[in-house]
Amino acid sequence: MNHAVTFPNASRSYDATRHAVAFWGYDRSMENSFFVTWDALKQIQPNLQADEAGLLRAFDSNRKLIYEIAAKVYGRGRKGVYNLSAADF
Repeated sequence: MNHAVTFPNASRSYDATRHAVAFWGYDRSMENSFFVTWDALKQIQPNLQADEAGLLRAFDSNRKLIYEIAAKVYGRGRKGVYNLSAADF
């Protein structure tokens, strides 16, 4: 059975350890953690400022594209955590 991931929760946060933005997707009632890395955000927004506010702004400005890519990455196979890197974009 193939389930789609959705992103009804608009929350996102900066993860300093990963230098990435964390967000969450849902496959039915299962919550999945996603991280979009600095290099991925830089790929889609070349003028990205590399601080927390800059990464969050870049995420917000490109949310639709990020969700599309996250759904594709999710479709490749189930994992506990999904990391979106520049290669995914």
